[in-house]
Amino acid sequence: MFVPESFALALLMMVTSTVCWGSWANTYKLTRNYRFELFYWDYAVGIFLISLVLALTLGSIRPDQQNFLANVRAASGGNIALAIFGGAIFNTANLLLVAGIEMAGLAVAFPISIGIALVVGVALSYLLQPKGDPLLLGLGVVLAILAVVLIGKAYGNIPSANKAVSRKSVVVCIISGVLMGSFAPFVTRAMTSGVPLTPYSISVFFTFGALLCCFVVNIYFMRRPLVGEPVGFTGYFKARPADHTLGLLGGAIWGLGMVFNFVAASLVGVAISYAIGQASPMVAALWGVFVWREFRGAGVKARSYLAGMFACYVLALVLIAQAYRNA
Repeated sequence: MFVPESFALALLMMVTSTVCWGSWANTYKLTRNYRFELFYWDYAVGIFLISLVLALTLGSIRPDQQNFLANVRAASGGNIALAIFGGAIFNTANLLLVAGIEMAGLAVAFPISIGIALVVGVALSYLLQPKGDPLLLGLGVVLAILAVVLIGKAYGNIPSANKAVSRKSVVVCIISGVLMGSFAPFVTRAMTSGVPLTPYSISVFFTFGALLCCFVVNIYFMRRPLVGEPVGFTGYFKARPADHTLGLLGGAIWGLGMVFNFVAASLVGVAISYAIGQASPMVAALWGVFVWREFRGAGVKARSYLAGMFACYVLALVLIAQAYRNA
């Protein structure tokens, strides 16, 4: 099993996970009139397939007890159940986040959902696995949350991004954030209790749980969407092959980031790895600025918020890295 043996390599994997988590949504932007509920089926298959491929390659390099298949045979059923349940929680949170973005816009959904997820995920994971200096880690998380708030402010200062914000949309974003932060402790427990799962084994069962969850949660949202009209599977089968490919690619990108994040966590702890990975809105903002031109015509205020967001994220990265070194 491949795992990082130095903090520098682990940090590179965590930053890569941030890039992947902030980039996968570009694949949905490239589809044509494809409902997200339908796109999500391909996405869910994509995250499962990439985790399985990585488990059978990087997770099976050495024929020992840490080998993927050997670890699955030896691990306790309770840890497998924790990983599957964590994946179902993530999947529900992710669907609610997308609905929140549709209802209230990035300016509201990201700060509420990701901000809450950072606090909940890092705090609960640290309680279960106290790795790292708590003061520096806490300061890093505060700066990361501030960066998320600033990117929301930046989007909010684009004239075309202004949307009426309903109480329902805020509640959806809050629930999404609590759930998004709640999956991390299940991963932590599965990696540390009894006969633990390796990061690669966790990834496979986690994404399998997310895929299974679609047959309940995604079907529910297809029939009773929070935004738009109900949609059936007919639209899925009528979609272009390119749209299905983009869905699988989007899932593979997110799944690669997830595996790297879990693998890095085996060295630095889930709290630190999760905190760095959840700064993905910064990467999404970069795509918005330089590729999708979402900030074309934005005023000085919006650009100032963007600059502040990048500065806060860099400082957060430095503090969280130092939290590990001071442990």
